[in-house]
Amino acid sequence: MADISIGYAPLLMEAPAHGGAPSWKDVGKWAQLAEEASFDTFWVADELVWENSDAGTAAGWWECVAMTAAVAATTDKIGIGTWVLSTLHRNPGLIVKSAEALDEISEGRLVLGLGAGHAGRQGEMFGFPPDRTVSRFEEALAIVVPLLRDGIADFDGEYHRAVRQPNRPRGPQADAMPLMLGGHGPRTIGLAVRHADIWSAFATKSSQPGAFADMLDLVERTCDEQGRDPATLGRSIGIGVVPPGDEPTGLWQDPVTGSVGEIVDTLLTFHEMGVTSVELCIDGVQARGLSLLREVVAAVKAA
Repeated sequence: MADISIGYAPLLMEAPAHGGAPSWKDVGKWAQLAEEASFDTFWVADELVWENSDAGTAAGWWECVAMTAAVAATTDKIGIGTWVLSTLHRNPGLIVKSAEALDEISEGRLVLGLGAGHAGRQGEMFGFPPDRTVSRFEEALAIVVPLLRDGIADFDGEYHRAVRQPNRPRGPQADAMPLMLGGHGPRTIGLAVRHADIWSAFATKSSQPGAFADMLDLVERTCDEQGRDPATLGRSIGIGVVPPGDEPTGLWQDPVTGSVGEIVDTLLTFHEMGVTSVELCIDGVQARGLSLLREVVAAVKAA
């Protein structure tokens, strides 16, 4: 059997076509369908507002921690993950407090995903710092990692500070909560290799396996440089996928498409490249897409 996880990552944002955000009733239904279809993880993105300056429009997102808690409380088996919490937008100590609460609600199913976040216009709207996102991320990890692994942090940096801060109370995965760090460049990939259980990236142009070959090579080289066994680091890739029989909507550039067999073959190609988890963003109607992809998930797990 193929040792690869398959996650589901709905975009919990206002739809460009009509401006409406999915209701909680819809999101809860998708979570139940994903669990029934044997997806391994339900991922909730941490975005605020996407602005299209050319079109003069904006699309807001539901807040990540609140939605993750709701999904955790209404499911029983599927893993729950943040994809990925922005350290630019959040105090690192409070990130860990939120993660422990989410782990408690989910009864030990949480994967804590973290990233440097986006400065630019999205951060500017909310008054977040406009620069040095990776440096801020690196300092945040100097607090987050000790809190998760040792239960206490004491750090005084340029951007972040923790004063003998204990991590209490702890969720079911105390000292062992999976930490996933997002990174597309040498510095953030280096931080993932140094600190993470899982490295994460997502499609920015193409969702085809070949688009990630250079990044996967960089992850491998960085493991060698830092003296880490590459087999100890998970590799998570987020992609856009059009369910069998549906047509692309244009939301994703170069999404994965085709028949059940063709989509299965593409996901297995990721596996052959060393990817341990593929997170699917469905291009189209979510409930229908989850039903159509049920056969894909089953076939990949049986391969």
